[in-house]
Amino acid sequence: MVLDQELLAQLNAQDTQQQMWLSGYLYGIAQRQHPAAAAPSNGAPPVPQAAELVAERPAIAILYGSHTGNCKKVAQQTAQRLTHAGWVAKVEDLNDYSTKNLKNEQFVLLISSTQGEGEPPAAAETFYKWLHSARAPRLDGIQFAVCGLGDRSYLQFCQTGKDFDARLEALGAKRLVARADCDVDYADTAEAWIEAVLVHLPVPIASSTSASVKTPSVAVAPTPVWGTRKKPFDATVLEKVQLNGRGSSKETWHIELSLGDSGITYEPGDALGIYANNPPSLVKEILNAAMLDGDKLVKFNEKEGRFRDILLKEAEITTLNREVLENYANWTSNAKIKDILSNNDHLRSFLYGRNVADLLREYPAAMSENTLLSFLRKMPPRLYSIASSLHAHPDEVHLTVGAVRYQYDGRAHLGAASTYLADRLEVGQTVPVFVEQNAYFKLPDDDHTDIIMVGPGTGIAPFRAFVEARTERGAAGRNWLFFGNPHFETDFLYQNEWLTHLKRGTLDRLDVAFSRDQKDKIYVQHRLLERSALVFERLENGAHFYVCGDKNRMAHDVQTALLQIIATESGKGADYAQEYLGILKKQRRFLEDVY
Repeated sequence: MVLDQELLAQLNAQDTQQQMWLSGYLYGIAQRQHPAAAAPSNGAPPVPQAAELVAERPAIAILYGSHTGNCKKVAQQTAQRLTHAGWVAKVEDLNDYSTKNLKNEQFVLLISSTQGEGEPPAAAETFYKWLHSARAPRLDGIQFAVCGLGDRSYLQFCQTGKDFDARLEALGAKRLVARADCDVDYADTAEAWIEAVLVHLPVPIASSTSASVKTPSVAVAPTPVWGTRKKPFDATVLEKVQLNGRGSSKETWHIELSLGDSGITYEPGDALGIYANNPPSLVKEILNAAMLDGDKLVKFNEKEGRFRDILLKEAEITTLNREVLENYANWTSNAKIKDILSNNDHLRSFLYGRNVADLLREYPAAMSENTLLSFLRKMPPRLYSIASSLHAHPDEVHLTVGAVRYQYDGRAHLGAASTYLADRLEVGQTVPVFVEQNAYFKLPDDDHTDIIMVGPGTGIAPFRAFVEARTERGAAGRNWLFFGNPHFETDFLYQNEWLTHLKRGTLDRLDVAFSRDQKDKIYVQHRLLERSALVFERLENGAHFYVCGDKNRMAHDVQTALLQIIATESGKGADYAQEYLGILKKQRRFLEDVY
């Protein structure tokens, strides 16, 4: 068979997600028309033939490990599609799934996010460790598929999904379809994975002999008209206030946005997605470094426009990731870049702080506008923890934003969204926004439950929302806040509000750590250790413990301090403390929103 060369070129031009969907679609046609000929020839796992029917209608286990709730959404969407196709689907959180049941499953669809440097989310930790231990059984009778959610800006992109995929295969399970690795904008890739799963599942006999078989429905939250990733709402800026005093080394902005009559709702703990523009100064640097024409008409991510406008609004240019570097290295055949890619420590160091202009300056190469765009990914929205309660501020949403500015190689570097909000978005102007629900960073259901909040710097944002919400509904539970920043005089964010809450009793305790106001630096973890007995007492009485802010140092140091508190105050040592913290995580009483 000879294919038209133009058709081949069009097929090769499709991205991975489109090719996955197309292969499944074409396979489905071939399967129906010529069952015997529908066999894979590209090294993919064998696909069940149309004649391969399952005698019964087994329940398909959809297991998810989620940090914010996105994996849960994909799991529910998958279940809905499967039930409509005639299958019975059961959706289970890995946090609650009984591992002894795994060997009895026939079909397993596993959906998981990745945290930090390749670790599983807290909800999947126990299952992950068990599956990778000697206790895990052989799984020869199982067919599986894995969908990973992650962010390409992290070095270990979708690593947990990759680990699950490899381990299930090693234990003898048969891969149903290829693993999907979803970036921040995960919806389309996840949808393509679901389509592939549907195509490759064997046909249940019941569905071919009885069209009236009823299957349980799966509840999926209705999609709002506005305020979603695909349909953002243009929110008007109501107010911008610089929270730091004169002379501070920090630049933190309180920004209030109007939701108008959009009908958008959110809960404390949720995040607001911002579609920002890149710094115009960086666009100019890229055009100069690569000697390209900013007025040339180009197409990127299905959008056409002038090259400079695409760089300004559509492409990710303020950060680099492994994929961008790999694409650039392969196209330029640059041995130095390939050497950097071969060592994760070198790669991590290279990526830190550099942007696209830095790459073009340090490793110049002649290229066209379209070639440069082919290396880049779509600019993802930036997510900010919401700093307000909708009940306290109807039809509004507030943010606490730290402007990112730093010097690299003698040149100013700017964060995309933070400086867009700080410098280029004025009161009265609008910005496209959406609400990103965070199902696992929520206040306790019981308003009598005590909470302990650790939020230095801009990590204070969700806790402003927490306290506002509990104040509005008269919650009896005690609110204890640990806050830190460099200086009391210039960096005590929302000082008047916290002192008012403290006076009214809506804040039970306030412990602050201003690291630079004395010779020895004091951080929030030190204040925790100073209150060791009371912290443990409240945990013993059912308190929930929350951490928000820097994940690289602060979150680790706070967790280390908490382990020390548990080990000391219980009198049972380090092993008991690890077990205790593990139980807190499993009960979702220790929750993090770190970045």
